Amino acid sequence: MNDVPAERDYRATVFLPRTDFPMRGDLPKREPEALARWEAMGLFARLRADAAGRTPFILHDGPPYANGNLHIGHALNKIHKDVINRARQMAGYDADYVPGWDCHGLPIEWKIEEQYRKAGKNKDDVPILAFRAECRAYAAKWLDIQAAEFKRLGVEGNWAHRYATMDFPSEAAIAAEIHKFAANGALYRGLRPVMWSPVEKTALAEAEVEYQDKTDTAIWVRFRISNPVYEGSGYPLSRPWDNASIVIWTTTPWTIPGNQAIAYNPQASYDLIVVDEIEPGSAAIVGEELVVATDLLDSFKKAAGIVHARSFGSVSGDVFKTFHCQHPFHTHNYPLPGIMGKSGEGARLPDRLPGHVRMLPGDFVTTDAGTGFVHMAPAHGEDDFFLCRENAIGVPETVNDDGTYAADVPLFAGMHVYKVANAVCDALTATGTLLKREEFRHSYPHSWRSKAPLIYLARPNWFIRMDGPEHIRDKALAALDATRFVPEAGRNRIRSMVESRPDWCISRQRAWGVPIAIFVHKTDKSILNDPEIFARTRAIFEAEGADAWYARPAADFLGNAYNPEDYEQVFDIVDVWFESGSTHAFVLEARGMPWPADLYLEGSDQHRGWFQASLLESVGTRGIAPFKAIVTDGFVLDEQGRKMSKSLGNVTAPQEVIDLYGADILRLWVMNADVHNDLRIGKDILKQQADLYRRIRNTLRWLLGSLDGFTQAEILDRTAMPELEQYMLHKLAVLDAMLRRAVDTHDWTGVFPAIHQFCNNDLSAFYFDIRKDALYCDVRLDAEGHQVRQSETRRACRTVLDLIHRCLTTWLAPVLPFTADEAWRARFGEAECVHLAPFPTIPADWRDDALDAGWSEIRAVRKLANTELENARRTGDIAASLQAKITLTLAVDAPLALQNVDWAELLITSDAETLVAPDEAGAGTAAPLRALPKVEIAPGTKCARCWKILPEVGTNPAHPTLCRRCCEFVE
Repeated sequence: MNDVPAERDYRATVFLPRTDFPMRGDLPKREPEALARWEAMGLFARLRADAAGRTPFILHDGPPYANGNLHIGHALNKIHKDVINRARQMAGYDADYVPGWDCHGLPIEWKIEEQYRKAGKNKDDVPILAFRAECRAYAAKWLDIQAAEFKRLGVEGNWAHRYATMDFPSEAAIAAEIHKFAANGALYRGLRPVMWSPVEKTALAEAEVEYQDKTDTAIWVRFRISNPVYEGSGYPLSRPWDNASIVIWTTTPWTIPGNQAIAYNPQASYDLIVVDEIEPGSAAIVGEELVVATDLLDSFKKAAGIVHARSFGSVSGDVFKTFHCQHPFHTHNYPLPGIMGKSGEGARLPDRLPGHVRMLPGDFVTTDAGTGFVHMAPAHGEDDFFLCRENAIGVPETVNDDGTYAADVPLFAGMHVYKVANAVCDALTATGTLLKREEFRHSYPHSWRSKAPLIYLARPNWFIRMDGPEHIRDKALAALDATRFVPEAGRNRIRSMVESRPDWCISRQRAWGVPIAIFVHKTDKSILNDPEIFARTRAIFEAEGADAWYARPAADFLGNAYNPEDYEQVFDIVDVWFESGSTHAFVLEARGMPWPADLYLEGSDQHRGWFQASLLESVGTRGIAPFKAIVTDGFVLDEQGRKMSKSLGNVTAPQEVIDLYGADILRLWVMNADVHNDLRIGKDILKQQADLYRRIRNTLRWLLGSLDGFTQAEILDRTAMPELEQYMLHKLAVLDAMLRRAVDTHDWTGVFPAIHQFCNNDLSAFYFDIRKDALYCDVRLDAEGHQVRQSETRRACRTVLDLIHRCLTTWLAPVLPFTADEAWRARFGEAECVHLAPFPTIPADWRDDALDAGWSEIRAVRKLANTELENARRTGDIAASLQAKITLTLAVDAPLALQNVDWAELLITSDAETLVAPDEAGAGTAAPLRALPKVEIAPGTKCARCWKILPEVGTNPAHPTLCRRCCEFVE
């Protein structure tokens, strides 16, 4: 009797991937566990120890305000910084990162005042030291909260030794930086208009200003010519000017009480007209004579309701240089502001009739809109101020700090400038000088803290001179030319701002901040420039903080050499932008870190904020910039491209994203975008990022499973590998070059999308798919499932999978620190950490562009063939690709790579045949195929182990259900 062997179950002989790395990330739960692990192992200290002696890399942190929970812009900024720092560390640098906070100034002070207002408490009744203590406590509370939130984002840094502008050594250093400007002569006190907040009662920096739509009143006002004195003889026109009025147009009626002059363009042409006919309701008067710019006649007549007017001819603007005009309130017994009460610096009236104003040439006057004349209120505009000062005209202080008119201003005393438009128009009407008024809506500057409108207001303030003998502007422009910008467009943006900016106003009339700790001689107003006093002040501040300036008597700072009665102690605080611009001094220099920093990175709005403040402060004290490169991010918008606001309900909070998805998803969102342009975020976009993350995680999981039991003894040299493996090493080399270029240039645009594409297209949909058969079947296992032997193809595959795993986990570590570390530990053990590993060194010979070109052709044909296989499956001709035999007909001139490749292996079919057509591909043929791939059922029997259909199945009596290859690996 013949024994017939029973059909054997070969499933145990097939290698199947095994890993403890779970398919689900469960990031909200696992990420805090990772943070605790890193904290317990002292990761930051180990990074510093490992990097000792390496080339340092310093990304100097721009300080956020410590006054609330983090918003999505904070997350974008800190994640981008963290990716760059982690990547530099893994690229072989010593990336020491010190996070910091801005704790002084209006943002904090305003919050405390809000609490006072809710409690019915008056800030002015609170002792200044008590108020400052509340500000300090408020900032300290939010600093700790924000630090925890930044850590939860996965941001690695020297949190134990973070910096804050309110730390005593920081306050001392800020005061010392002010002293440097006092010593070199660039610091001065002067009167000039600054952007002023009547609500907050202080000057504001440009970076603290935002623009909102606002409805205002525009007016056209007659200034009666009172003294038309000409140089030379005769009148330039056939009619005298004695009865004519200059017409000005302004959108700020509240500035009329501060008028001191009228500006004209000496190069422009002007017409003297007489009104013949008006529209009903027009305030113009038939027969009156008016003067406006020639180019604006038509638009002016339309605005004023003038139907017809005759011109007496045109004259050049320089004819007005000796003219005087009546102030609009002259006939209403309104004293000209320049001779009233609190007159400012140099307030006098040379060569001017009482109650009248001069006409002055101003190149800034244009004929684009209005009338070609601009009324000058030197306390309320920079052009006004400088033109009047050049002509020895004073600056009256008609408006108080809170935006109300001074008590000695007739008609308007005590009124607020933003509520006075009707009163001004009524007074102008009473004097017969109002020609037209209209309401209009426009974009207007507001405080970004109080949201209240701002005004230009001349106040004595402390300034840093831009164009004095210190040449700060010129040095700043030269420093910008030597700086790398990412994107490059940032260079022109900040350069144009520095070129046109006025002197830097650094004083604020507030309480919470570092005082401008200097003394001024009461007699000659000169700064007491004594190095011993400066050194004494710094030492006291280092020990007691800036509060000492308010708590100690002046004598403690002046010492015995000076009488406090002779000096004014300055109590204005310094602009917070000066403080943050000084951080390089007390974070880098004071800690012995390399200076200048390699990189400053903030949002694009910081071209006018922190970047510029840091540049000017450093150039003014050291002659060069504190940075080598500047990188800027865009802003975060919602999915429709709208600015986020609570009223729209479109705010995405980072805390909510972390609770739902985990920080790695938020980090992936940042680095999958072009961060240098505006980014969008919302529910749908986050779902897309979660899908991308799952694909990357599944790639890592398959790698880990496929490397189960891998040992170094399996490693195969590249030269002994099949072309497919060499091609995958080429792909790694290309990605490595992209990554290294990003490390060097700080431009990460496209890097992580390319890594995701590699995972999805090159690995999951291509290489993994092709090599599953060899990985699973080209191996013999013992009874415990351990590998006994394998094919050279499988050995090459596992060698490449090992390299891919090492590359992917380290490359992903900067952007997905939690997931990458989990994938690293899943393979190398819980005691290991990917963040202590370097990026793998990629040999130069892995890069093979010729090989890449050949495999690009192969993949193009494979894509077409897979389409035909899918069509056959869809029609029911085959159930799976392994049931098929495919025939490819190549052109005779097709690349050899297409003719020599194992198409059955690449297409995952049981059989493949390659034919060569007798004719060439010919002109216009889009692919090297002469016909569509032919799909048919493969001949033979299905192998019980590898499932290929082959004629050879059954030829081995010991294993009648297996193909030859499978018999070899189960013997």
